[in-house]
Amino acid sequence: MKGLNCCCNNNSNNNGSILEALSVTRNSSTKFWVLHAAFDSSCNSGLNNKIKWLFNAKMRIPKRSVSLCLSVFSPKELFVSSFSRSFSFHLGIQSSLSSDRFQSRGEPVRYKGRDQLHTSCTMDGIGVDTRAALIEKKTGANGDQGSFIWSSPEGGSDIAIGKQIFCNRSLNMKNIVAVGFDMDYTLAQYKPETFESLAYEGTVRKLVYNLGYPSKLLEWSFDWSYMVRGLVLDKKRGNILKMDRHKYVKVAYHGFRELSKEDKVATYGNTLLRDSFDEPDYALIDTLFSLAEAYLFAQLVDFKDKNPGKVPGDADYSRMYKDVRAAVDLCHRDGTLKQMVAKDPKRYINEDTSIVPMLKMLRESGRATFLVTNSLWDYTNIVMNFLCGPKPSAGSSSRFDWLQYFDIVITGSAKPGFFHDEIRANLFEVEPESGMLINTDNGTPMAQVGCTSSELLLKSLKEGCRIFQGGNVGHLHKLLSIESSSQVLYVGDHIYGDILRSKKVLGWRTMLVVPELEREVELLWELKDTRKQLQLLRNQRDHIEDEIHHLKWSLKSKDTDDANKEKMFSELDKLQSQSEEVRLSHQQAQQECHQKFHKVWGQLMKTGYQNSRFAHQVERFACLYTSQVTNLSLYSPDKYYRPSEDFMPHEFDIFSILR
Repeated sequence: MKGLNCCCNNNSNNNGSILEALSVTRNSSTKFWVLHAAFDSSCNSGLNNKIKWLFNAKMRIPKRSVSLCLSVFSPKELFVSSFSRSFSFHLGIQSSLSSDRFQSRGEPVRYKGRDQLHTSCTMDGIGVDTRAALIEKKTGANGDQGSFIWSSPEGGSDIAIGKQIFCNRSLNMKNIVAVGFDMDYTLAQYKPETFESLAYEGTVRKLVYNLGYPSKLLEWSFDWSYMVRGLVLDKKRGNILKMDRHKYVKVAYHGFRELSKEDKVATYGNTLLRDSFDEPDYALIDTLFSLAEAYLFAQLVDFKDKNPGKVPGDADYSRMYKDVRAAVDLCHRDGTLKQMVAKDPKRYINEDTSIVPMLKMLRESGRATFLVTNSLWDYTNIVMNFLCGPKPSAGSSSRFDWLQYFDIVITGSAKPGFFHDEIRANLFEVEPESGMLINTDNGTPMAQVGCTSSELLLKSLKEGCRIFQGGNVGHLHKLLSIESSSQVLYVGDHIYGDILRSKKVLGWRTMLVVPELEREVELLWELKDTRKQLQLLRNQRDHIEDEIHHLKWSLKSKDTDDANKEKMFSELDKLQSQSEEVRLSHQQAQQECHQKFHKVWGQLMKTGYQNSRFAHQVERFACLYTSQVTNLSLYSPDKYYRPSEDFMPHEFDIFSILR
């Protein structure tokens, strides 16, 4: 028997010794560790009666790693010290008077009120810490909900799960020499309740005044919370689909009417050839910009079904989608959206005071930083000045101070085409004050014919951030002196526009920003017990169905006499009744869990028990993914990101004890 022992003694004279000793031993089968807790009888008798049952208990725990939480109600001050790295205690306060959380590593910490004793145990050389503090948000120096940046004196602490960076493929930041960012929905997080509503209203007006749709549409309103990313629009049939990673349709709506299981199977399941669900017959909703147009398409489908002949030329569903896209493009072309954002950026864009510290930390670590956006210079400057420029109280009036945080800015990049080196696209340098474009030869300014002065050339080559428009990735590599594509980390929000092309074509390392992820992982934590119950119900269904199949098989046997057959029929009726009860309970519980994430589309990364199509794309093309771009600031700029271990279905039962 191998064992691990550690002691925790209370030095308070009032309370006595609360916990005298803990010991951990491994049983003979080596599959479990057993935790023995000895309770000191000299402890306060009231406390003794309340928690004696806990300290005298034995727990079967995985041999690889263990984490436990002991809740102690103490009327007096409690001192807890951390011990060896192999067995350490962490104390987090939970009080109705304060929401602050503190952890101690190696130092005595004093608390009052209701305390929680957290311990993480390392066995076989592998450590784990699953403290609930990882779920709770901390308050930063500026009053923001978030952790301190890594390079600050308070940094390097535990990161709330909603702010963590998740890894699909190993990435050693020491090998990264340049970090690049998209702007829209990456550095600039737009507010859906204002920005998407603005886009929706502009699109409706274009449909009515430019494309001849009835004025009734002007009375419509936009529910910005209805649509989610990862959906697929069936243009021909007017359906909106959510599918799993194998492209099986799990949830389907015709407009806002849910399709029955029979309709789904008849439409998408009974075909000789497997549908790829790609363009031109389908549209992929993979960016937050697309949510408003998807919602408007669903409204038009319902409108056409209820009002035949009232859409222009009795357009079919495909034509209506094409008109919606044309209206969206008109909104962007005439500058309506950008002009409104420029007038009042605070109304449409979330402020994030962590962007500048993050960029400073990356640059101080020796990395180059660059910005590649499809937006043109005038709009880019307005948005980035709002996010990174000096505040009015700072006393600076410069509109270009934010450029100090970048080496290269490329606007009007026309992604994803930008990522193809063979695409011949002219690269122009931008003069920031006037917005004038200057011809370049692969980034080197070209003097105008007849101009003998080198003043313009020297001005463009001075130290500091340089601004360009157009070009392709080859120009960027040359400007940053990039020797290998794997030395670049690019952060974006769009699977196809930012991540897929840069990963598949170039081999850049990638990080996908998924703002919805923060709420999703926090809700997953809250529902972890529900998920366990769902798994138990699923296993129960499997077990009962196996018994039913065995009985039915036995009834076919010629060796079974009539008396036994009668008993078997009776047992079969009971099992079938149980099976139906469990099936209904399982389906109801699964539906309730599904609706806690989203009442219509459920969990973003799941469809039932399978990863969703969106999750599959994230796994395939994003090396890292996280909820906010500034989560990078919570980690060391030299961090080695390592993925979790992959499991095949045949390994789950064997290794579930380690998970």
